[in-house]
Amino acid sequence: MVRADVTDGTSTLQAVWFNPWIRVAEGDEVALSGKVEVFRGRLQMKGPALDRLSGSDALTTGRVVPVYGKLAGAKPADVRRWIANAIPRSRPLRDVLPDVVRSTYGLIDREDAIAQIHFPDTIDDIAPARRRLTFDEFLWIQMALRVRAHDDYESQRGVANAIRGPLLERYLESLPFELTEDQRSALDEILADMANPTPLHRLLQGEVGSGKTVVVVAAMLTSVESGHQAAVMAPTEVLAAQHYLGTLRALQDAAMAPASFHEDGSGTESLFEDAPLATRPVRIGLFTSQRVSVNFRHGDVSRDQGLAWLADGTIDMAFGTHALIQPDVAFASLGITVVDEQHRFGVEQRVSLRDRDTTAGVPDLLLMTATPIPRTFVMALYGDLDVSTITTLPPGRSAIETRTIDAGPSGEDAVDATVRAVVDEGRQAFVVCPLVEESSKIEARSAMTEHRRLSAALPDVAVGLLHGQMASADKAAAMESFRSGSTRVLVATTVIEVGIDVPNATLIVVWNAERFGLSQLHQLRGRVGRGQHAGACFLVVDEATDDAERRMAAMVATNDGFALAKVDLEIRGHGTLFGASQSGAGDLRFGDLLSDADLIEAASRCAVDAVADDRYGAFVTEVMEEFTLFVGDSREWLDKS
Repeated sequence: MVRADVTDGTSTLQAVWFNPWIRVAEGDEVALSGKVEVFRGRLQMKGPALDRLSGSDALTTGRVVPVYGKLAGAKPADVRRWIANAIPRSRPLRDVLPDVVRSTYGLIDREDAIAQIHFPDTIDDIAPARRRLTFDEFLWIQMALRVRAHDDYESQRGVANAIRGPLLERYLESLPFELTEDQRSALDEILADMANPTPLHRLLQGEVGSGKTVVVVAAMLTSVESGHQAAVMAPTEVLAAQHYLGTLRALQDAAMAPASFHEDGSGTESLFEDAPLATRPVRIGLFTSQRVSVNFRHGDVSRDQGLAWLADGTIDMAFGTHALIQPDVAFASLGITVVDEQHRFGVEQRVSLRDRDTTAGVPDLLLMTATPIPRTFVMALYGDLDVSTITTLPPGRSAIETRTIDAGPSGEDAVDATVRAVVDEGRQAFVVCPLVEESSKIEARSAMTEHRRLSAALPDVAVGLLHGQMASADKAAAMESFRSGSTRVLVATTVIEVGIDVPNATLIVVWNAERFGLSQLHQLRGRVGRGQHAGACFLVVDEATDDAERRMAAMVATNDGFALAKVDLEIRGHGTLFGASQSGAGDLRFGDLLSDADLIEAASRCAVDAVADDRYGAFVTEVMEEFTLFVGDSREWLDKS
């Protein structure tokens, strides 16, 4: 036990510590905090917190006090004392930022930042310290991404995709609309990258229905005209087939499809009597695990025959699923690979398609997503990618009216009445359910149950069913029946989330909408209103949490996917940049992806300039060493961003 009599000049009390390591000496000036009691007729404090006021040793009195979280069971006061002891012992601290970088971006030096973030002299000293340490954090990430971009792409020899010829011009001229400014800008950026000697490495992101596919087909035709092939990989058979059929129709509209079909599969007569510069039609193929189709032979063909046409260059464009990255797939000369909804593939799968053929150089790689991502999140996750963004919708597209409906009998009545009205107007409707079939563990609407219920409620209406557990041929038949108009209502799971384009569909009903994320709801909503008639979206809600109610309110309030993505980020958190968690608290110590946009951009510019100036210089090397220390064993996740 340690006892000390303490006076403030007007009165005294006794301080008692049941800790023999407490060291106080006569004459020390201290500040005590604790509960004051009366013991044996005098004032006493048992185990008070002690802060020495002599010199600059005070840690809790008369200053801005840092508050630390729990650390291995230690008290915050202990952590303060340990850090106060460590800071002077750590000096001098190495600062990897050159003076010119600190001056350019208005940053204090690291030694001051570390000292002021823990024990600031004033409240105003905290912001500059946090700014510097946040910049460091973002610089580590951006430098690692730019180094990867340099090593994997910028230092490699790409495929020569430089010819903008008659195929491209004829395709663009055949479109029944003018490209939007965003589409033209994105296409110019992509074609400029394709013409460069280094491989294209770009992300094309855009609003639902903004016309990304038009831009992609134009890029693929450029590769074909340059003497190479193009490949598109999609995560589902439905989406791969949609890409194939959409391109097939576009080539037919431009009179660029094979003129006839021969037993040998050649079909190479020219259709360009009115355009003599174009020399041949464009041959395309669809590859899934269940079927192989081509536009120059009636019906499906064997996989072996399709692979042979890929290998000898007969097929100019291949569309498919994971079937395109099987070991037996080879291309004659692959010029560009396109990965749609790229976040659904692992990095190994994306790179595997790119690496199918490298004899002519590393093929261009274009990643696509219709899931809008806030600009700062794009920079943090995809700092090694160039990014093209399409935000404007084609002329004539109207906003989709969105409303919420409570589940139950009244909700069913409202859905049935609205579906009936849409069908009576000659339009079509999607009805989406979260489950394929009923589950004893999950209380939610299933597609099979809803298909039976809706068929009974609307006996004179052709109601179709589509879900991921169906055989490929059945899925294709169900989709084609709806696309042709034979089926008026399609009950489906989220297999129709992306890539489905049926202009006559004007209504989508989403059951148990509270179970879906904002980006998924926005994607589903984008399946309607793609023609000349306005679209509507009904979100049927059962039991919603506070977060779910916020998501529903956001869906009703706006059709802007980028605004919804920001709300989604605020609700879920951005998750870890170097780990598996896709939501919740992140692994950044200081940075915030939503509020620190200026620092992310500054760190990105700094990293780009540094790698371009000297990839193996001292500045880049030292930052990369710190990055390795920062992420530790999580560095492998850099390749999974």
